Amino acid sequence: MREVEKIVEDIAQTEIPVLLVGESGTGKEVLARRIHEQSNHFDKPLAKITCASLSADKLSAELAGHLRSAVQPKRSESPTTLLFDELADLDPVCQARLLRAMPDGESSASAGTIGSRIICSTTRDLELEARAGRFRNELYYRISGVCLRLPPLRERRDDIPALIDFLLAKYAYQLGRPQPVLRQESVNVLLDYSWPGNIRELENVVRKIVALGDDRLAVSELRSAAPAGGPKPAPGSRSHSLKAAARAASRGAERELILEALARTRWNRKRAAQELQISYKSLLYKLKQIGIEESEAN
Repeated sequence: MREVEKIVEDIAQTEIPVLLVGESGTGKEVLARRIHEQSNHFDKPLAKITCASLSADKLSAELAGHLRSAVQPKRSESPTTLLFDELADLDPVCQARLLRAMPDGESSASAGTIGSRIICSTTRDLELEARAGRFRNELYYRISGVCLRLPPLRERRDDIPALIDFLLAKYAYQLGRPQPVLRQESVNVLLDYSWPGNIRELENVVRKIVALGDDRLAVSELRSAAPAGGPKPAPGSRSHSLKAAARAASRGAERELILEALARTRWNRKRAAQELQISYKSLLYKLKQIGIEESEAN
């Protein structure tokens, strides 16, 4: 993702077409908006065209406001960024019509061609679709000036803790609720789940946790759910980085030390804090972090 972000910085202010490829829920539209916000058209709204079930006439109507005029062929009437969502869903007639409207080399400033910055997204491999005859080769080469592939969440598990923290804060603010602190058992489930719906599915789970104020229900559903219909994790994809493993081991050791100190002091938290050489407030915070409820401590 750092490589993707670096490329976005490099290409945002150019007019080169961008093709975003990734599974559903990996954040293709978010990335398209980021490219637009850093482009020369940032002050215009991003125009999104959903390609599913789009007829040729409707496509022509959608493109009408983005074509260069004969009077001013070097710029469109309303230059902005044009996002074609799920480009692989275009039928052959629409593909041919879009190809005719796409700028190409010397003819890039001709009337009747698209004057807006073009970004396309797809969940399918358009190169394979072109080889199979389901997608026009010429259109594929025209729209893939730069191709960015967004990895699924199961291939970037080290990002999950940071995403959880961001989403907890986001929905706590939006819903006007206190930000929950997740139990370590819940975090482990979230790390091990295959996330067939990717970031969109994670966002839905975190929103439910904030709304309910309890992570147990949402996590229990994940634990018992078989992610049927979604992509299966690749062999070895469940492994975490050394840093993540070290953090997990540290948390586990800390939990054991705290529970041992509480057992020795018969759950007298002030004495346990003294034994652990931490403040009483720090112990209360850590008890909440490791999922020990006030009622359980009492």
